[in-house]
Amino acid sequence: MPTVAAVTGHASAGGFLLALCHDYRLMRADRGVLYMSEVDIGLPLPPYFMAVLRAKITATNALRDVVLRGKKVRAAEGKEMGIVDVVCPTAAETAAEAFKLAEQLAARKWDGSVYASIRVSMYPDACRSVGIVEESDEEKRKHFASRL
Repeated sequence: MPTVAAVTGHASAGGFLLALCHDYRLMRADRGVLYMSEVDIGLPLPPYFMAVLRAKITATNALRDVVLRGKKVRAAEGKEMGIVDVVCPTAAETAAEAFKLAEQLAARKWDGSVYASIRVSMYPDACRSVGIVEESDEEKRKHFASRL
């Protein structure tokens, strides 16, 4: 099942990570930042945090700034960095657009197990770090065979 995060305020540390775990991220422009505070508070990042961050923030400079500088990222900059998919003017519009996108994706009626398998294939290191293992080739063939 596709997932959509509507970020309508600050998303710091675990909240930022939770937003990154979604397939799509929408964020309001008028308030809020994405922020990994660990470097500022002297807390090492757990390996699974880093695995998710590396998987979802693919621009090396963006990842460096978020993790090693504790950069507070606003919506427009998050979009430029490839972290945010859609910037909306207000919280209400962010929620409405997120709901609209979720409805559009749900209307596709994709097979949830196939979607999940593809997602795991996209982010194998991040998934492994939280205990989700990629399907075997035999399990993947079952999905393919069911469509013939």
